[in-house]
Amino acid sequence: MSEQSAEQNNNSNPSVEDSNDISTEQMVLNRLRQDIDAVDCEIHTLINDRAKLAQQVATVKKSQVANSDDPLARDPIFYRPEREAQVLKAVMARNVGPIADEKMARLFREIMSVCLDLEAPQRIAFLGPLGTFTHAAALKHFGKAADTLPLSTITDVFREVEAGTAMYGVVPVENSSEGVVNHTLDGFLSSTLKIIGEVELPIHQNFLVAEHTKVDGISRIYSHQQSLAQCRHWLDVNYPNVERVAVSSNGEAARRLKNEWHSAAIAGDVAAAEYDLHKLYANIEDNPSNTTRFLIIGHESIAPSGQDKTSIVVSAHDKAGALIEILKPLSYHGVSMTSIETRPERPNKWAYVFFIDMDGHIQDPNVSAAIADIRPLVKDVRILGSYPKAVL
Repeated sequence: MSEQSAEQNNNSNPSVEDSNDISTEQMVLNRLRQDIDAVDCEIHTLINDRAKLAQQVATVKKSQVANSDDPLARDPIFYRPEREAQVLKAVMARNVGPIADEKMARLFREIMSVCLDLEAPQRIAFLGPLGTFTHAAALKHFGKAADTLPLSTITDVFREVEAGTAMYGVVPVENSSEGVVNHTLDGFLSSTLKIIGEVELPIHQNFLVAEHTKVDGISRIYSHQQSLAQCRHWLDVNYPNVERVAVSSNGEAARRLKNEWHSAAIAGDVAAAEYDLHKLYANIEDNPSNTTRFLIIGHESIAPSGQDKTSIVVSAHDKAGALIEILKPLSYHGVSMTSIETRPERPNKWAYVFFIDMDGHIQDPNVSAAIADIRPLVKDVRILGSYPKAVL
């Protein structure tokens, strides 16, 4: 064989090897895909098995109410916040990756949401419109299978839950940057509803445009006034000469882009999905740790979950040192107070009530003892609720 022929033969060998390598890689991919399909079938079966068990739970609960001798027995309670909190915490505790703990818990949240919907569809009222951060909090807590009802005001949310039109409500109570939401606190002063849960939602703002938006010609930016304030520095740098228009909510800001080619909106992920908008820029907030806390309101009392909070409202006597007297029993019994807010006690002039959050459940001996010691020192103490701490 000539030297040239040998060289040509050698040059041809790598192509054969490359072909074999590609074939081998394709075989590996095919085998992995078959394994994924097999696992998917197992997951599918197990999810349906879980759903069937949820339906059996619903049957037992209905039977318990039907056979009860209690004349006040009403419809069974299907949503158990303490149980869901325990399940989600267990999911994160046993998770070994590679999926992150919180992402795994979110997957289970959606499975639980669908199973609960099979037991009894849950109607959830929230401060609307669609696409607001309160909407996002409702979906985060109850999952996407819940039937959500957007309402115009916090007062409306309280009213619909009280009337039974909605089973539960979601309302904002405080923001780490802007402070407390007074309308929510005032709602408890005229309502018998209880706090049954909480949601903590990191507030990430996005710069949104519609498909028909002419990005180079943006002359107006819509958002809620708080969101505009939270993105002030970013806007000053990137859109210093563009008009900023404050509207009633971020959802309303997103909705307005439907008919305007020269406008943008600042809102969250839920608004982007709800109104089919594109995120031109993500996470434009000046403070990346900004978080809003939301409360879940309902009628029932909640059993301990193992990691709980208790909220009370205290009507104090008008005298010097009244607040110090209230706080002493908490310290004495080793109860950690997490927040305190003051509101006017309407219609009384110059009278105030204190909203106090503390660690622990009302069934915990130290919490119940502290509240018992507070009662004789004040005009009134009302327990707004003991409920699981936010898990996700």
